[in-house]
Amino acid sequence: MNEELDLIPISALNQYDYCPRRCWLMYVAGEFLPNPYTVEGELLHERAHQGVDTKRGELLQLRHVQVYSHRLGLIGYADVVEERAGKLYPVEYKRGRKGKWNNDRLQLCAQAMCLEEMTSRPISKGYIYYAASHRRELVELTPEVRTQVEEAVHGVRALLASPRGPLPTPSRRCRGCSLYPVCLPRETERLNAFSWEGDA
Repeated sequence: MNEELDLIPISALNQYDYCPRRCWLMYVAGEFLPNPYTVEGELLHERAHQGVDTKRGELLQLRHVQVYSHRLGLIGYADVVEERAGKLYPVEYKRGRKGKWNNDRLQLCAQAMCLEEMTSRPISKGYIYYAASHRRELVELTPEVRTQVEEAVHGVRALLASPRGPLPTPSRRCRGCSLYPVCLPRETERLNAFSWEGDA
């Protein structure tokens, strides 16, 4: 049995926290439709990954670092891992501006938790670089965020084992979602409500 087949992609945690239905469509149904936002994000990550590892003074930067955790059952990549004065921290690159949701912070924290297991070194912070604002945002890796990561792992594992995806919950998050034409959240919600009325 290939142990890696049981590992959850860290990126799935981001999708799950943003929208469980989107996560199911991507990782169970195999659906993915590019749009300008996803293409821009892919290009940003390609540029981040194509850079060379560098060392400037006390700062060491490693790019496209594979990370994993057997305890959590996670595998993925950190865009950049930096080391300064003996301290490690991951840096995640995102195309837009800082959002109102928690999914990017969960992804970053999961990378850090993997690095901690791999290196046996504590990691207390990380950074998210938002390309639209050209700014790094400091993320404190608190016990609360770590607990949210573990809860998301359990949620994703249950979701991946489900033959039927969760019903849609139409919201502002649907705007700009590349899977809107597949998910059809409002149409599916109305159809489901009609089915329940027919069963009454």
